[in-house]
Amino acid sequence: MFNFALIGSSGYIAPRHLKAIKDTGNCLLAAYDPYDSAGILDSYFPEASFFVEFERFDRHIDKLKRKNTPIHYLSICSPNYLHDSHIRFGLKNGADVICEKPLVLHPKNAYALLELEKETGHKVNTILQLRLHESILKLKNKLMQDPPDKIYDFDLTYITSRGKWYYASWKGDIHKSGGIATNIGIHFFDMLCFLFGEVKQSIVHLHTHDRAAGFLELSRARVRWFLSINAETLPQHATDKNMRTYRSMTLEGEEIEFSEGFTDLHTRSYEEVLRGNGFSVTDALPSIELTYSIRNATPVGLTGDYHPLCKLPLSKHPFY
Repeated sequence: MFNFALIGSSGYIAPRHLKAIKDTGNCLLAAYDPYDSAGILDSYFPEASFFVEFERFDRHIDKLKRKNTPIHYLSICSPNYLHDSHIRFGLKNGADVICEKPLVLHPKNAYALLELEKETGHKVNTILQLRLHESILKLKNKLMQDPPDKIYDFDLTYITSRGKWYYASWKGDIHKSGGIATNIGIHFFDMLCFLFGEVKQSIVHLHTHDRAAGFLELSRARVRWFLSINAETLPQHATDKNMRTYRSMTLEGEEIEFSEGFTDLHTRSYEEVLRGNGFSVTDALPSIELTYSIRNATPVGLTGDYHPLCKLPLSKHPFY
């Protein structure tokens, strides 16, 4: 049994990490979140110490260490822009780290973490759960059977509707979340690099407050991608079924079944970390670099090979 601490216990993604810690037979000793709506802890670790002030959480971790009760792993579920700082806190306190995606927002921070790993002797793991999804693994195996010089045509569409609250939260601030491509898309970009290799070219056609789209040339694929948090971009057949989320991936025009299999991927991720097979800073770097370049690119508009949903009417920012 390993001892865990967790930062960000009141957030959206925290229950998946709490479940993964429990499902893998480990113990949560302490949790921190500036918001005290952390009743979810009762379902998993009611005896865990809880703090709403980071200074007191820091002091508690130090006390545990001095009592020979070390924190083996620090799980990080905090807002994206705080990941780098919280990862450093974990490493410097003698813990390995399991951090929710995106690991960091800027590539230079990822390279700095590699140096800190060497200095501390501890490891950073990140959640790249689509690499463990059964459909993705089957697809990767299929691709490996094809000639290595074959170039595929691939379309990715991901729409996950968000309300006005999104823009009032840190997620609506591009400097804190990294924007649409990073906040809702980084695990898909990691998946694309995992399947089709390194990025040769990236073109951004569209990038607004509620959607982003572009074209990627990868080692083994030409990819048109579209990401959105606006329900108005959902296809008609999705809205007819009252769906708020829509995923579609097509390879050479054929749809890839990708609707199931998401339930236990965080637990699977933790199992691999505990076996020493977690996804590293180096694994995460290609998608960090790609989303950073997308965030800082100047959109070219509807030219070249763009995703068909780019033609949809643009919407005004709900706060302006």
